[in-house]
Amino acid sequence: MAKPTVAIVGRPNVGKSTFFNYIVGQRVAIVEDIAGVTRDRIYADAEWRGVDFTLIDTGGIEPETEDIILSQMREQANIAINVADVIVFLTDIRQGVTASDEEIALMLRKSKKPIVLVCNKADNINKQTAEALEFYSLGLGEPHLVSSTNALGIGDVLDEIFKHFPKSEAQDDEQEYIKVAVIGKPNVGKSSLINKILGENRNIVSDIAGTTRDAIDSIFENEFGKYIFIDTAGIRRKSKVEEKIEKYSVMRSILAIERSDVCLLMIDATEGVTEQDTKIAGEAHEAGKGVIIVINKWDSIEKDTGTLEKYKKDVYNKLSYLNYAPILFISAKTGQRVEKLFELINTVACNNAVHISTPVLNQVINEAIAIVQPPSDKGRRLKIFYGTQASTKPPTFVVFVNNKELFHFSYERYLVNQIRNNFHIEGTPIRVIVREKSDRK
Repeated sequence: MAKPTVAIVGRPNVGKSTFFNYIVGQRVAIVEDIAGVTRDRIYADAEWRGVDFTLIDTGGIEPETEDIILSQMREQANIAINVADVIVFLTDIRQGVTASDEEIALMLRKSKKPIVLVCNKADNINKQTAEALEFYSLGLGEPHLVSSTNALGIGDVLDEIFKHFPKSEAQDDEQEYIKVAVIGKPNVGKSSLINKILGENRNIVSDIAGTTRDAIDSIFENEFGKYIFIDTAGIRRKSKVEEKIEKYSVMRSILAIERSDVCLLMIDATEGVTEQDTKIAGEAHEAGKGVIIVINKWDSIEKDTGTLEKYKKDVYNKLSYLNYAPILFISAKTGQRVEKLFELINTVACNNAVHISTPVLNQVINEAIAIVQPPSDKGRRLKIFYGTQASTKPPTFVVFVNNKELFHFSYERYLVNQIRNNFHIEGTPIRVIVREKSDRK
């Protein structure tokens, strides 16, 4: 069976993200002393007593609100409750039982799921036991006192969660997924694309720039394969990154790129490639990731003969270092050509991890040398002895030569193009490391 799933729910600003981060052992959820910072569901893997499980942090539940973001946060929390095997209801012992806590408790009792009631911010557990008595009124059993900030009492809560894990079947071995980071500046349709793919409102979608603050992992499987889609916060220009929260989001977007296999660089068709897009693209290129350029909102563009090819040419002119990346024109809103993404993702992921045997590689290098002679300088010509592949993700080749100074960038680019064309390596950067034959390093 699949790994057990545990959802952390509660009203805003009771310490859910701090509790979440302590259990997963890293700063995954954004933590800030402002209500409503965590807007979407955050997924992470955790382990307790030899059992792996998935932990979900949720936006704070506001039972009665007409605010568009808060109401969607409540909906996200409801989805998390529906998919969870165990629910941790986090409250604030300092504030006592509130009307919102009572409303949430009512909703949780109706779910018929195992509930672990936790009173957070208990900095002195022994002295605050009496204060926890009023939480019995919620009808959810014994309250467990913890201090997420000081790491007090969390082990006891994990033991209680463990009791509710299904015991009948062993957990499945972890399966291989292609990790896809959806990147781009704010409000280009990243969450809309993922929601279209998933067929549910997994991420909050609105026309407010910067709505997605965290990187959200969504597991998806179809006839093309198994994927983890990572919806990232839109990366703004640094001059506009004022709040600490926004800075965390930019950092998390970059980290999402780092842990991905393929990046979908989304560009707004109505705006074209902007300076900000080039910087985001540069992050993916420098990280050595597979890249697909996704032109969204293509349905909003008036077209005539040659519009698509002209647009492609303009994109490659502005993103010249991504000339290896395929371009797909879509509409996340209507779903136009979205399904074509999967074959491209599979191809690019495969190419990013491609391995070429040394004999076959050297055959291509020798043919390239025969077509275009290596450069010379002051009567001394570059000699390429042989090449070998050093690593993948991205494909990285070591080329041994007689003199590194003679290996001009233009000839390196020529060799890379020959390798790319001969092995049909699309969608991934190719790196070359030059070594002199006498260089033992």
